[in-house]
Amino acid sequence: MILAVSGRADSYIQFVTVLLLFLFVLLITYWVTKWTAGYQKSRGGSTNVEVLETVRLANNKYVQIIRTGRKYLAVAVCKDTVTMLTEIPEEDLALSGGSARGSGSFKDVLERIQDKNFLKKEDGRDE
Repeated sequence: MILAVSGRADSYIQFVTVLLLFLFVLLITYWVTKWTAGYQKSRGGSTNVEVLETVRLANNKYVQIIRTGRKYLAVAVCKDTVTMLTEIPEEDLALSGGSARGSGSFKDVLERIQDKNFLKKEDGRDE
């Protein structure tokens, strides 16, 4: 009888220990991910080069509009090469307020998506 009770207690202690170790590993992973993201952000933050738009043509083939300084360029990006197609005058572009990536926080984007879905449900268009 005593062995059965101590066996259960050992099982609970072992379970709690494994759970605490798992939480510790999760916290370490979270911290390292945040640190890595901050490090990459600080190294990749450039004010002179910005990808404004990307269109996928085929598998591993894209056309991008890039702002470099004050010039706008169209480039073809393939698996192994990047080729400049042409320079685009600024007045020929339909620029929005910001780039596609930097158009707000995740919360703003999520709210816009939720608003779209809400409007579709009101109209009876449930996709």
